[in-house]
Amino acid sequence: MPDNGLTRALQGLGRRVTDRIWRLGFAARFLLATVMYSGTALRRFNLTIREIYFTGVLSLIIILVSGLFVGMVLGLQGYDTLQRYGSSEALGILVALSLVRELGPVVAALLFASRAGSAITAEIGLMKATEQLSAMEMMAVDPIARVVAPRFWAGVISMPLLAMLFSAMGIFGGYLVGVQLIGVDEGSFWSQMQASVDFREDILNGVIKSFVFGAIISWIAVFEGYDCEPTAEGVSGATTRTVVTSSLAILAADFILTALMFRGA
Repeated sequence: MPDNGLTRALQGLGRRVTDRIWRLGFAARFLLATVMYSGTALRRFNLTIREIYFTGVLSLIIILVSGLFVGMVLGLQGYDTLQRYGSSEALGILVALSLVRELGPVVAALLFASRAGSAITAEIGLMKATEQLSAMEMMAVDPIARVVAPRFWAGVISMPLLAMLFSAMGIFGGYLVGVQLIGVDEGSFWSQMQASVDFREDILNGVIKSFVFGAIISWIAVFEGYDCEPTAEGVSGATTRTVVTSSLAILAADFILTALMFRGA
């Protein structure tokens, strides 16, 4: 069969698909190894605490400010819509459910991936480029147990806390706009919110989403950093892939989780 453009295109497509499948399998094995070697991160919890500060505490400003403004926008848009149907007192319900169910976990996860996920990838990638990981292996220190696992669990722990703070600030922002600025009745705002937001169906499901998002972001971040090319260009590319892949994975996982959680609602 003569070599032509179509044959080369099909060969290139097959090679790319095979490479993606191989890399996905390697990422799954890497996640399994991270979980298996997590004993060091859990026994020496000070390693994880330090990474929680790096990934969680240092992300507080962007999370809190973003949550406040998202809640304020929800208050403005929600009041304009509800007023047309004479239901402006239900503004608290709209703001709370929108944040607790969807916007809180999803937007906080996207911000977390952009800020903390990219930083984790860059840090591990630089350690690989400067041969610090190889030096650990020569000293009989497993880099997955010492470097990767603490960062992975720090992301899993930090993400739900950040999402809850995002939702709390968003509700406060909705209160500022709806009650203090527009003039919605304060008693109706809070009482209808408390009566309509269910702990299991709304709050707990939002927390579960946050845990899943935290695991996905941390997995992608540590894998991309550990697997990147040990060059400046390789680290830069891995950081970009972390943000893009994490964002797409978050949105896909959100759809799947929402379909599973609220299909009977």
